[in-house]
Amino acid sequence: MSEDVSVNTGAVLWPDPDSARGTVRRMQTKLHHWAGERSSRRFGDLFNLVYAPAFLMYAWERVSNNAGARTPGVDKATVAWIETRVGVGEFLGYIRDSLKSGEFRPIEVRQVMIPKGTTGKVRKLGIPTVADRVVQASLKAVLEPIFEADFQPCSYGFRPNRRAHDAVAEIHLFATNPRNYHWILEADIKACFDEISHTA
Repeated sequence: MSEDVSVNTGAVLWPDPDSARGTVRRMQTKLHHWAGERSSRRFGDLFNLVYAPAFLMYAWERVSNNAGARTPGVDKATVAWIETRVGVGEFLGYIRDSLKSGEFRPIEVRQVMIPKGTTGKVRKLGIPTVADRVVQASLKAVLEPIFEADFQPCSYGFRPNRRAHDAVAEIHLFATNPRNYHWILEADIKACFDEISHTA
């Protein structure tokens, strides 16, 4: 555990967003380095980081600055409502305490149907509560640098600082390469996320 992260110490002093970001980035760098050193390495005590004040504040900043901050989950709470009625420190304190005690349970998502392009079809969209989004963002901040150490350079899906345009550029590069690549395969599973067995 890094001395940069105050985890299980008495009263919580919530860091300002900038120092939280710096603390999280330093710890992410260490996690990525440790994961890259030895691919068989197992991390046994990461949950402390998920509810560390710096990680929760970092997660709050990510969620509150997201375009969906005005969209409530089933509890009808928005970021603005939390800021004005509850207070960010109180809200994060509740999340931290419930995570630390093992009592935190995600709440069902609010399901809405949204148009799918110009096809006239719709798809399900699940909207988590703000609290669940904060916990997810904190988990992502802890786990992403570890998993990133194992990804191949040719992987683009849902990775930081990568986008579909980067993948298209690489395909274009390969297609015009003197090695004469001849095939490009594209595949899609119809309504994959809706139809896949989430339990399995």
